[in-house]
Amino acid sequence: MAKIVLGMGTSHGPMLSTPPEQWGQRAIFDRGIMHHYKGRTWSFDALAEARKDGHFEREIDMETWRRRSAACRAALDRLAAIWAEAKPDVAVIVGNDHMEMFDESTVPAFSVFRGTTINNNPWIPERIARAAPGVAIAIPGHIPPGGAHHEGVPGLGLRITQSLTADGFDVASMTQMPKDETPHAYGFVYRQIMKDRVVPNVPLAINTYYAPNQPTIRRCYDFGKALARAIASWDSDAKVALIGSGGLSHFVIDESVDNAFLDAMKTRSIDQLAALGEPIFQSGTSEIKNWIPVAGAMAELGYPVDIVDYVPCYRSIAGTGNAMGFVAWRGPEA
Repeated sequence: MAKIVLGMGTSHGPMLSTPPEQWGQRAIFDRGIMHHYKGRTWSFDALAEARKDGHFEREIDMETWRRRSAACRAALDRLAAIWAEAKPDVAVIVGNDHMEMFDESTVPAFSVFRGTTINNNPWIPERIARAAPGVAIAIPGHIPPGGAHHEGVPGLGLRITQSLTADGFDVASMTQMPKDETPHAYGFVYRQIMKDRVVPNVPLAINTYYAPNQPTIRRCYDFGKALARAIASWDSDAKVALIGSGGLSHFVIDESVDNAFLDAMKTRSIDQLAALGEPIFQSGTSEIKNWIPVAGAMAELGYPVDIVDYVPCYRSIAGTGNAMGFVAWRGPEA
C-alpha cells in the first residue's frame, strides 16, 4: 500500500515572489479594501487607528523588509532541500482557489482532481492588466516562462475520492480544471518547493474563502485524517508527500492566531484553534485551512512537526501584510 513519507506546509503569498523593494505594491492594495480582523470588518484607516499601539511603522522600513525576505527565502530553500532528501514519488497538494479554476456559479467545499494532465498556463495580457497591485510582479513565482504541463495521478485521485466519500465527505470530482488553469496554490509548490522538477500529483481544493459553504476548522482537520487513510488505502508502493499551501494570517497579520495554529501542530490537538471561532478564519487568514488537513493527517500518523520558520511580513502602518509559515513532518522512511 502507499506510504505517506512527508508532510509540508508553506505560505504562497505574492510577497514571497517579489523583491522586498517592491513589497509596498501590496500595501497599495491594502488601502483599497475592507479587512477582516478579530471577527469584524474594518476600513484601512479604522484598522490603523485601532492598531496604532502596535507601532507597525517600525516594521515597514527597507532593512526589515530585506531581512524578512531573506528569512523567507532561506526557509523555502530548506523546504526544497527536505523535499529533495525525501524523494517522494507522488504528491497530494491541498490548496484553495481564488476563482482561478471555479467561478461564482459553482464553488465546491472540497474538490479532488483525478485527471491526467495539469496545465499551468501563462496569464493572458488582459488578465495581467486587471491584476491587483503587487500580483503581476509575482507571477514567475508560480508560473514558469511559457507555462508548464504536469502529470496527474488518476488512480490516486479516484481512490481518494472513493475513500473520502465512504468516510462521509461529499467531494467534487474533476478530470480537468474547469478553466484549464492551475491555481497559484499549486503552481507555487511546483516552482518553489519542487523547483520545476514536478512529480505526478493530485491537487485538492478547499473552499476557504467564499461563503456560504466554507468548511470549518474541525471539518478540515477530520478531512485530513480521512485523507491519510485514503492515501494509505491506495494499492501502490509509492512514497507520497502531503503538502498544504497557503496562509498564514493575512491580509491583516494576527500573530496570536498564527501562534495558536503553530501550537496546535505541536500538540496534535485542534481544540484551541477551533475555539477561536470561524469568524476569525476569513479572507486570507482562511488559507490556514489548507494546512489543517495536513496537520490532521500527520496527527493520525504520529509524525513530529518541524517548524522551519515563522516570518510575519508586515507592509503597512495598519499591520497588514502576510505572515509566512514553513513547516515539515518527516516520517521514518523520508
